[in-house]
Amino acid sequence: MKELTTKANVECLDTVTSFIDEELEALGCPPKTQIQIDVAIDEIFSNIAYYAYEDGNGLVTVQIEKSEDSPGVNITFIDSGTPYDPLKREDPDTTLSASDRQIGGLGIFIVKKTMDSVIYEYKDGHNILRIFKLF
Repeated sequence: MKELTTKANVECLDTVTSFIDEELEALGCPPKTQIQIDVAIDEIFSNIAYYAYEDGNGLVTVQIEKSEDSPGVNITFIDSGTPYDPLKREDPDTTLSASDRQIGGLGIFIVKKTMDSVIYEYKDGHNILRIFKLF
């Protein structure tokens, strides 16, 4: 498993994405799958950066490891910010026009639709969000 800890700040998104992309390339991840993972990283990390810490100061640890059970990758985001389970949010009604939809929720909806598994837990004072993607 490889791990990166960085400030929960949107300016660090490129660092996180580069870290994950480097590992995905080493694992032989196809470009299409890598793009889907990059979109998920953008959504998850940005939400942590904007909303996890009330004072705007905190850390995020990102872990990546090849799945032992199947051809794929597990990516975990860990922060000690305000407890929040994004999976409990109701999915947006995508049949409505963009102007008729409520604001928010589309990003995590896309993550849930493009990843093979998305799991959240709050444990020992930490938000832990795991995504898994086959490739």
